[in-house]
Amino acid sequence: MADAWQTYAFEFRGGLVSNLSPLQHGSQLPGSARVLKNFEPSIEGGYRRIQGYDKYDSNLVPAYGEPKVQGGSQTGTVLIIANINATPVAGNTFTIDGVTGTYTIAGGGVSYDSANKTASLTLTSSLASSPADKATITFTPTSGLIKGVAAWESNVLALRNNDIYTSTGTGWTKINKPSYGTVLVNGGSQTGSSLLIDGLTGVPKAGDTFSIAGVQKVYTVLADASVTTGATTLSISPSLDSSPADNAAITWLSVAYTSGSKLRTNKYRINLVEKIIGVDGANYPFVWDGTTFSFINGSAEIFASQFVVFHKNQMFFAKGDKVVFTAPYTDNDFSTANGSGIISVGSAITGIIVFRETLIIFTERTISQLSGNTIADFNLQTITRNVGCVASDTIQEIGGDVMFLGPDGLRLLGGTDKFGDFSLGVVSKPIQTETTGLISSSSSFASVIIKNKSQYRLFGYNDSVTSSSSKGILGTQMVGDNNSTIAWAELLGMKAFVADSQYKDQTETIVFANTEGYVYHMEKGNSLDGSNIVASFSTPYVHMNDPLLRKTFYKMQLYINAKGSVTTSVNLKLDFDDFGSIQPQTILLSNVTGAVGFYGDSLSKYGTTIYGAKLQKQFKTQVVGSGFTVSLQFISDSQDPPSSFDAVTIEYASHDRR
Repeated sequence: MADAWQTYAFEFRGGLVSNLSPLQHGSQLPGSARVLKNFEPSIEGGYRRIQGYDKYDSNLVPAYGEPKVQGGSQTGTVLIIANINATPVAGNTFTIDGVTGTYTIAGGGVSYDSANKTASLTLTSSLASSPADKATITFTPTSGLIKGVAAWESNVLALRNNDIYTSTGTGWTKINKPSYGTVLVNGGSQTGSSLLIDGLTGVPKAGDTFSIAGVQKVYTVLADASVTTGATTLSISPSLDSSPADNAAITWLSVAYTSGSKLRTNKYRINLVEKIIGVDGANYPFVWDGTTFSFINGSAEIFASQFVVFHKNQMFFAKGDKVVFTAPYTDNDFSTANGSGIISVGSAITGIIVFRETLIIFTERTISQLSGNTIADFNLQTITRNVGCVASDTIQEIGGDVMFLGPDGLRLLGGTDKFGDFSLGVVSKPIQTETTGLISSSSSFASVIIKNKSQYRLFGYNDSVTSSSSKGILGTQMVGDNNSTIAWAELLGMKAFVADSQYKDQTETIVFANTEGYVYHMEKGNSLDGSNIVASFSTPYVHMNDPLLRKTFYKMQLYINAKGSVTTSVNLKLDFDDFGSIQPQTILLSNVTGAVGFYGDSLSKYGTTIYGAKLQKQFKTQVVGSGFTVSLQFISDSQDPPSSFDAVTIEYASHDRR
């Protein structure tokens, strides 16, 4: 009956969809979204505002390692420092242990010697006093690209300016230091630019730096050493400042490292020891076991490797068009007699990943699989010659399938019921516009998996774009096992050049970094490192079963799974928000939770907060407006805890036909 009130109800599900016309969208998928930014399709139902991020460690990742004053008695506006692996930048500020004040490098005031790892700095003000020899220099620049992060065990690793650090959240410790045993000076009265040492259990390399007990200055090894029965003569710079005592202790400060384009890591366990290995296209691969840092340099073929995985109890390295693997049950044996080998795939490799019992090898135009267990039965087979991965750091396993960015969008590589067969569907078709836009506006990509949400996140990186404007895409794998079960949304406000995640002991750690000097901890807190999370969700334009009947809207009831305070605005967008259409005013919705608290919440106060009080989960409000179609637009700009928007009902009356 005309003018009788009716109720239109729909639940929120399906995620962001932008490949349908407005009328089709509202008819076919009323619970999906035409805008979904910083809301995530939840495996528990509805759309949940994302969690934020904060600093994993409140300390900056050191900009230049552990630089030291090079010799005492320095005065004036020039300071010589050593043990520095990258060129400082004019305008950088720093402090010196034992010297009052903060100092700034003057414009044009840097002369850097990469071979000797020293720098002469001209300062904008004179030194307040002469610093002690080998006094620690602490730089404080926030800018400077972090080229790698990795969550491993209870630590996070970060690569910045040719040095690698680890942190548990309370300060960064440099790990790229040699471990050559208890090394001592071999004989007194030595002078000049060579030094006899013994007690070596490793081989010093060009670029290594060290200090000598009782002798001023830091010294740099100029050439790879030749060690015989633990002894060698080092070629060093500068010349010895004084003659060291016999058996004076050598303290190794840094191993030479030249950061490449991006650090990629793999975590593995061998001989009951947990390890992490890293490659970056510029050095020999490094291995860190939590105590010892070392290079794997048993084969020139793995120098400057770009990708690495541990598979079938062997280490696989990829560089160019070749895959190099170690002998079984080793990570450093390249003897062909023991089972090491090299496989060529014919084109430049863009990524490798272990998928079920095979190694998947991507190029820009092909995908191959390496099956088998050892060199005796390894078999390289082509999966496709028509599709490949165009962005290396987009490859992730999610829900038993492999997601990657192809030339036409995000694809899912999955097995089929037929043995050895694969599916390769494009799963980003519902958001093809957003995917294409992200690809065209980004110079590189980073991606992570959030396992407890069955979620894939892809971040586009552009150095000229601010953190608040940086974009990404997330896809949640819903119940089911086909391409249509990925529900999408957009991310805004996370600038990630590199990212990594780890799930261990039921705890998930997700980290990312960019040019700001910090490593950030994703899925932490209710803000973007102190800034509000701006989230928006707009339903399709729904027509309540008949797009040609005018409706008058009276009431709306929103169902929210609230976890705390909720503050959001609602707008009714009528008739596709066409030019000339009159739109109702904004409605503000909020619940009052001043007395409601959760156990463990730092804002809860004994004697004031009521534990167990009920949160408002249904928001009823009158609405005003008349039109043929309506879309509900929700915008949240706050630091409220994440809440899920589950469903809505709209009460309306139908009137005349168009």
